[in-house]
Amino acid sequence: MRRPIHLLFLLVLPLAACSDGPAGPGGGLGRYEPLAACSGGQADGYTCNRVDLLGHLALADLEPEPNVAEANDIWGWTDPSTGHNYALVGRQNGVDIVDITEPRTPQPVGRLPSAAGASAWRDIKVYENHMYVVADGAPGHGMQVFDLRRVRSATDFTTFTADAVYTGVSSVHNLAIDEETGFAYALGSNGGGTTCGGGLHMIDIRTPESPQFAGCFAEIGTGRAKSGYTHDAQCVVYDGPDNQYDGREICFGANETALVIADVSDKTTPVGLSTASYPDVRYVHQGWLTPDHRYFLQNDELDEVTGAATMTRMLIWDVTDLEDPVLAREYEGPTRAIDHNLYIVGDRAYYSNYTYGLRVVDISDPRNPSERGHFDTDPASDAVAFGGSWSNYPFFADGVIAVSSMEDGLFLLQLR
Repeated sequence: MRRPIHLLFLLVLPLAACSDGPAGPGGGLGRYEPLAACSGGQADGYTCNRVDLLGHLALADLEPEPNVAEANDIWGWTDPSTGHNYALVGRQNGVDIVDITEPRTPQPVGRLPSAAGASAWRDIKVYENHMYVVADGAPGHGMQVFDLRRVRSATDFTTFTADAVYTGVSSVHNLAIDEETGFAYALGSNGGGTTCGGGLHMIDIRTPESPQFAGCFAEIGTGRAKSGYTHDAQCVVYDGPDNQYDGREICFGANETALVIADVSDKTTPVGLSTASYPDVRYVHQGWLTPDHRYFLQNDELDEVTGAATMTRMLIWDVTDLEDPVLAREYEGPTRAIDHNLYIVGDRAYYSNYTYGLRVVDISDPRNPSERGHFDTDPASDAVAFGGSWSNYPFFADGVIAVSSMEDGLFLLQLR
């Protein structure tokens, strides 16, 4: 039974951001000698505050043959045998794999080409040393599976082929993986296969190169088409304050028009727990849980574009009761840049804000966040436009933050 959603009066402050994340605690500070230290608000011509530039590869430098296909999403992998760190950079035509172990001199080692043409929306996640890749607007792409351990034997830049392709989906907008359970969630599936209404298409990847369909979940009535379309999600084995769900696998879905929380422990009979929205919703895009699973920090991608928010806005949900989420706070930033993906490590949120670049937000008190640092990957503009930093990966144990910038490639940064 779903309970009504209650809204608290909201206090609006200047902006910030802050996990259950992949392997490695992340968050190390100031470990490397920077390529360009942030000094006087500048680092090699980039506007910054307390965030240093460690390394940079322009789009054309991510591969030996110049390739200016724009970047989109990014993820990371640490080789458990060698300790090397790799950035996995989504491009319109595939994924570039870059060894960033020495962040001042990142080394492209190979690429996995797209399975079905160009896509402006590619998403990447990692499980058990395997990379999983989906693409939207690319009928027939499916979900590529690539064993990342193959990069160890690459002596020259290599064009790889996938080890497997899951064809139960076609075009897919996003991908979530719960590394603790070994299940992947294809999100925004369309154009063929089992679309699940664009909701959670659940895939068993416990045998990494043999993905198996496990079930669907869609909260009908949410999403712009009211089909339960899920744009992005985080799925976790729950360890938070709502004791009745201890140990259950819970998904927090950004469903365009609402936040949807579901218990997906039983893939054959998933259960929706709650649906929550807010009066000036424009596009519930993505979000991430605080490490204690008490708060969910969410971005709305179109509120700045439409004027529903005058400055970059983060929405802070108190999810202490999974059946009754409460919108506890709105937090505004220093510009009108459109907010995109955010991830949380400890008490910091790492927040890609398109033309404003990367923002690091202190959320040690989640209801009272404050900006701790930033690095503008697109210093020429803070316009309300889709350009600049698409996403970031802050989970490397050495604290390196890998940032993808649509027109300017890969940035490697560190917070002081």
